[in-house]
Amino acid sequence: MLVASVASCAAVAGLLVAIRSLRRETRALAGAAEELTRRTVPLVADAHRVVDQAATEMERVGAVLDTTESVHATVDSASRLAYRAFANPVVKVLAVRAGAATGIRRLAPSSASASEAASEPEGRRSNGRGGSPGRGNRGR
Repeated sequence: MLVASVASCAAVAGLLVAIRSLRRETRALAGAAEELTRRTVPLVADAHRVVDQAATEMERVGAVLDTTESVHATVDSASRLAYRAFANPVVKVLAVRAGAATGIRRLAPSSASASEAASEPEGRRSNGRGGSPGRGNRGR
């Protein structure tokens, strides 16, 4: 029986040493956890602030993109409207100008063209339409 009590005392002493060692390690682990918490909480707070700023900036960029798309659509419709408004009148003005120039040339021939017409043989005279002599309307 003496052996059993000595073995029990040795086992209890071993358990006490193990418990003391575990306690010391637990305290060290708790200190490390506190240190980690102390260092990471400000970092997480900074990360939240940066994410909030990024979200705000993304909203601004979205608003700028929406505005840009709106301006693009407005400019596009304005250019189509301007084309429709000016294309037909410009063509008409150019046609009237060309017709007026041709009419003026027919009504008031210059002295150079009159002298050229007089000096050319009968078959080579211009047809009066501004083309080359003898070509008729084939060149147009």
